[in-house]
Amino acid sequence: MTFFRLARRPAIVKRSIIIAAIVGTILNLINQGDLIDDMSKFQWWKCMLTYLVPYCVSTYGAVSALMDTQKKAS
Repeated sequence: MTFFRLARRPAIVKRSIIIAAIVGTILNLINQGDLIDDMSKFQWWKCMLTYLVPYCVSTYGAVSALMDTQKKAS
């Protein structure tokens, strides 16, 4: 299977969303927590990237592990 087909598996998407929500929230609180009171200075693009990066890392790790497992089984 291709990388992107595996990355769209519901189990992988669900797990990656959960990880991104937890890690992204923690990182946003660390990096921009003081700006939440003053939303005019809050940087939304940084906020979105802070959630996107853990999602991508989690998805990459899960798909890579599945691909390695499939290679070894062949």
